[in-house]
Amino acid sequence: MKKILSIITAFFLVMGFFAVPAQAAVPKQDIRAVWMATVFNIDYPSTKNNVTAQKDEYIQKLEALKSIGMNTVVVQIRPKADALYKSAINPWSDVLTGTQGQDPGYDPMNFMIEEAHKRGMNFHAWLNPYRVTTAGTDVNALSENHPARKNPGWVMSYNNALYYNPELTEVKKHIVATVEEIVKNYNVDAIHFDDYFYPSNYPLPAGEGKDGFAANSRRQHVNEMIAQVSSAIKRINKNVEFGISPIGIWKNNTSDITGSSTGGNQSYYSVYADTRTWIQNEWIDYVVPQIYWETGHKLADYETLVKWWSNEVKDTRVRLYIGQGIYRDVVATQIDTQLKINQNYQEVKGSFYYSTKDLLANRAGSKEKVKAFNEAFPLEVILPSEPNLSNGEQNVPKTGMITVNPLNIRSGAGTQYAVITKAVKGTQVTILSSKTGWYNIKLPTGQTGWASAAYISAESSISKPAVQPASPVVTTKEGIVTASPLNIRSGAGTSYSLVTKAAKGTKVTILETKQGWYKVKMPDGKAGWASSNYIKTQSSTSKPAVQAASAPVKSAKVGTVTVSSLNIRSDAGTNYSVVTKAIKGTKVTILDTKSGWYKVKMPNGKIGWSIQTYIKI
Repeated sequence: MKKILSIITAFFLVMGFFAVPAQAAVPKQDIRAVWMATVFNIDYPSTKNNVTAQKDEYIQKLEALKSIGMNTVVVQIRPKADALYKSAINPWSDVLTGTQGQDPGYDPMNFMIEEAHKRGMNFHAWLNPYRVTTAGTDVNALSENHPARKNPGWVMSYNNALYYNPELTEVKKHIVATVEEIVKNYNVDAIHFDDYFYPSNYPLPAGEGKDGFAANSRRQHVNEMIAQVSSAIKRINKNVEFGISPIGIWKNNTSDITGSSTGGNQSYYSVYADTRTWIQNEWIDYVVPQIYWETGHKLADYETLVKWWSNEVKDTRVRLYIGQGIYRDVVATQIDTQLKINQNYQEVKGSFYYSTKDLLANRAGSKEKVKAFNEAFPLEVILPSEPNLSNGEQNVPKTGMITVNPLNIRSGAGTQYAVITKAVKGTQVTILSSKTGWYNIKLPTGQTGWASAAYISAESSISKPAVQPASPVVTTKEGIVTASPLNIRSGAGTSYSLVTKAAKGTKVTILETKQGWYKVKMPDGKAGWASSNYIKTQSSTSKPAVQAASAPVKSAKVGTVTVSSLNIRSDAGTNYSVVTKAIKGTKVTILDTKSGWYKVKMPNGKIGWSIQTYIKI
């Protein structure tokens, strides 16, 4: 009887601890993830040169993770500029066989993706972009087909390790090509970078300060790589997300008044990672700051940082998840407290746990606490990269045609759902219903599922014959913004920079359309691109406008350089030569825009191209 009473008491203690007051709305969460590290074989695989054992181990881990409520695995598939997948660019990783470049006898990532999706779990491909070795500086010790061995000029050494040099155009191209290969050849749900960029505390040249020319140049090189990777992913498959898990502190408020009230290692200075810029430009779909400290920590209090990061993602479409450091006993012990803190912030959409080994080993009781939390608060659907909107669309049958090859068809309206099949470009589908950026479709085979509306050209299947007008007319579209706020960008895609924002109810003129985006003119005359999902349109017809005697002159925009030294290049891209430099505060005239770049005229009359991120209009 005492035993029964103890069990009942324990049950109510657990449920009471996680109970939420009736008046408080619990924020929706859509991801509960674990990092599975392969460098040094930390989490996986524990055996080498044994295909069956590696497969069995991975399946056992997936089953154990799913049983405690995990829905996403973030597997390190590029630990040291190598690959846990079949690549024409990078060599096989030594974590599989003990020898870099040796074929393991199967395609591990393909197997891991299939097994995750079978269980309704997401697979995020985790890459370290720059690290080449963890110890040793002899490039000849690398496999013969390693890009660093074939191109030793690409690497730099520091603290007895090798890294790709972030400043080099060839390195940026290599990283982009690596990501492109993965997105094209594998059914990944996301590309994930961790917190390693420049080697930690890589020394600056003599006489240079942490906010000087060299430091700002390093941050700009990393920013350019992030922007290029983001653009490449979305160009190939808009459904694949891009996320980064930076060090938990961007800047302390002693360095920058807008930083956090902390006193720890600052990623902005130590590894030259300017996460704020990535968020503000929405180059990433989600951010996972590694807040690996406990509540009450003197230099890095947990809730102080959760609150700071929540404010950083406000008014953006970047989703926030928290990196939970359960590899530390002090954090594992209080993980239930930290998860309750997360619920106080609407912006927090879930957690990533480091690491798989520590979670499954129930370090300091963390596995039991995480499972109890997950059971008390089941996951809810959140559509990625868009604000939460009501769905007022009717279930009107339509026909549509797929415009990309291939298109993932999922079990639900969002990238967090498993891929159930793929459809090729040109496939005719029946659209059964819609939900904020997604279509529920029926394929010619009879199979149904959800697909991104951006890649289906839809036309109503029931329409009256159009009446031919007696005389030519000019057809224009007026639209009303249905989201608040709606980002207006410099190009048709989330990789382009923001030019302004529009409030719900704003009336706009639609000038052009492109793959799910509208080019719109705002009431104040500004023009830019916005997602067509959040603009309600209505056609209006008018007679052709009479040509004015003289066209009004378009006024040029003026911008201000926001970094201490900005490269001005011969064309729009980091592969073009630097023609001059502009210092912070320089006023420039903006002549043209192209894919995240401005064509500018300097005060001395020189003309060139500069990345938009560092020019404030």
